[in-house]
Amino acid sequence: MSTFPLPPGQLSAALSPLPSGKLPAALLTALLAQDIPTDPRVLIGPRVGEDAAVIDMGDRLLIAKADPITFATDAIGHYAVTVNANDIAVMGGTPRWFLATLLLPETRTTAALVQDIFTQVRQACHELGIALVGGHTEITVGLERPILSGHMLGEVTRQRLVTSAGVQVGDAILLTKGFPVEGVSIIARECAAQLASQGHAPEDIARWQQFLFRPGISVVKEAQVLQQAVEVHAMHDPTEGGVATGLWELAQASGVGLHMHAEQLPVLPEGALLCQAFGLDPLGTIASGALLAAVPAAQVERAIRACAEIGIACYHIGMAAADATELVLHTGTQMRPLPTFARDEILTLFQ
Repeated sequence: MSTFPLPPGQLSAALSPLPSGKLPAALLTALLAQDIPTDPRVLIGPRVGEDAAVIDMGDRLLIAKADPITFATDAIGHYAVTVNANDIAVMGGTPRWFLATLLLPETRTTAALVQDIFTQVRQACHELGIALVGGHTEITVGLERPILSGHMLGEVTRQRLVTSAGVQVGDAILLTKGFPVEGVSIIARECAAQLASQGHAPEDIARWQQFLFRPGISVVKEAQVLQQAVEVHAMHDPTEGGVATGLWELAQASGVGLHMHAEQLPVLPEGALLCQAFGLDPLGTIASGALLAAVPAAQVERAIRACAEIGIACYHIGMAAADATELVLHTGTQMRPLPTFARDEILTLFQ
């Protein structure tokens, strides 16, 4: 007779299907704890809250990142290059080499579709000075839409390496552009017909769709500018799960608390409008395009000016605290826990 290592209640939970989106943080943490690299050249391995791995290559460090694109299939090539480049840049590095694993649905794949995706990848790589160096393509069963898994390699000197774990007590937390930039683009691209039926003008829908490019989901430029202008202790790229999840990951990686102020959170007007139309919370909606950074409080104004000089808005949204249990949102005189999201709000559009 077989026996189970878990009590019945825990066994039932372990066998229950998980929801779409990121793996639950507790499960991922437990899994990663079983795979601690033994190679001494691995300076940063798999960790919750870190954007990429870092490997010692001698005179410089190699940064390695993998990230798939499962939303916004009409712009999948641009997305894949950009979000993977972002994760190199927020660690202080320069994205250099890109590999793409492209899985395509049978019966729906045409030469024109493949050509379009490759053109997007090529253009995005060219804009960021990245070389496409390899990958894999395959038409496979069981897919409803293309899936593009990107793999980016970059490099950084030891002196310029930045991690998510570097937030110091008293640091100011900054956020660029506003949010959810990526959420606006995805909603407008995936729900154009619904938006039109709600009375939104075609030109507005078209403009929202272009948020992918303007203001854009790349944070490479502002990450580089901030490092040149101020002492950056940590950076993080909030993506799936929105700004709220990005802040939680930043706090977890650094072992600090965060005090955020609701009136200082720059929710884009377009983001507020579209999230309200579909019952989404902007704080939990996919947020590529925004950059989170921790800098000394005395250097906030310098950081904001540096971003303004390249046409990018930068906002002071909160402070880091010593008590790691204090991840809170202040609204006027009221204080409550910062909302958490088990999965990204945008996923309700795909159900």
